[in-house]
Amino acid sequence: MTNILITGGAGFIGSNLALKLINLGYQVTVLDNLSPQIHGISPEQTSPLYNLIKGKVNFIKGSVTEKEAWQRALKEQDVVIHLAAETGTGQSMYEIEKYSSVNVQGTALLLDILTNEKHAVSKVLVASSRAIYGEGRYQCSTHGVVYPLARGDGDLAKGDFECKCPVCGNEITLLPTSEDSLIHPTSVYGITKQIQEQLVMMVCPTINIAPVALRYQNVYGAGQSLSNPYTGILSIFSTQIKNGHDLNIFEDGLESRDFVYIDDVVNGTIRAMESKCANGQIYNVGTGVATNVKTVANTLIEKYDSPVKCFISGNYRSGDIRHNIADISKITASLDFIPQYNFIEGIQKFVDWVNLQDIQTDKYDESISEMKKKGLFK
Repeated sequence: MTNILITGGAGFIGSNLALKLINLGYQVTVLDNLSPQIHGISPEQTSPLYNLIKGKVNFIKGSVTEKEAWQRALKEQDVVIHLAAETGTGQSMYEIEKYSSVNVQGTALLLDILTNEKHAVSKVLVASSRAIYGEGRYQCSTHGVVYPLARGDGDLAKGDFECKCPVCGNEITLLPTSEDSLIHPTSVYGITKQIQEQLVMMVCPTINIAPVALRYQNVYGAGQSLSNPYTGILSIFSTQIKNGHDLNIFEDGLESRDFVYIDDVVNGTIRAMESKCANGQIYNVGTGVATNVKTVANTLIEKYDSPVKCFISGNYRSGDIRHNIADISKITASLDFIPQYNFIEGIQKFVDWVNLQDIQTDKYDESISEMKKKGLFK
């Protein structure tokens, strides 16, 4: 197992993973289309992420929706780490064909080639997402463990943001979401990631390839795109702060996520790649700790020593979930995965990195305007 193909390998997670694998002695090939949304309009010249791996990997510019690109990239590969995907809950709700084409059809092309053509691939790791859980797992005092439905416009519009028991409608308590929890995504993005994961986990064993699905939580850290206004709340907030723009905090600011630092994600992914125990398994990759958005915003403002303000607006987006916290006991027991960075340590490393970067143009208002036109931001 020496030749590793990383799709989306010039992206945030992929570039960090590629560099670590190279340091460990692996030969790395990257298939990436250098999307302008992530890399800018002249990526070969100006993309910090691409330049991290330039000259260090066998780079193939192409899309996972192109069969010929897959065929070139798969030559002599032992392992595929399939990260390439369209990401972002909000954008997925109005770019449905694009998300389906890249995330679902791109994965189907990979599996079709592996099934029908000669290759040396023995293992496929697919980047899944916490988004497949939808609102996740809760405890109702009357009905036990429940899985709330997507929150409705009626409740959200009147400022009632918390999930309710789907049986009795009463208040419920958030629980960590384990891998055996109900899957019921609330966004197009989540649906495409669910299908992507299920395709890999179902098809690969039939052709004697070991599959692994990694359900990444909210990944952040050094190297995250500061120009993409659709995904990565820490990078979005950081670009706004650096431009002197006040922050609009959706809902009541108490919505929470499991933020996991990039170095921990890379280490967890490599453990899953190298371990036979991971074959055929699905793992949450997170910290098991939830941090609310208001805390994220205020911490960043403090770390940047910025005069900008954050405003709790009550705005909300279709497809967003309320809370998220991963149960990571399975990956800890199976792969001895223990996150090395808590949120305060990770955010300091992230801020230190951002302070060394050029200030990017803040395109966030443009992304919100686009959602408003579609009736998805209120």
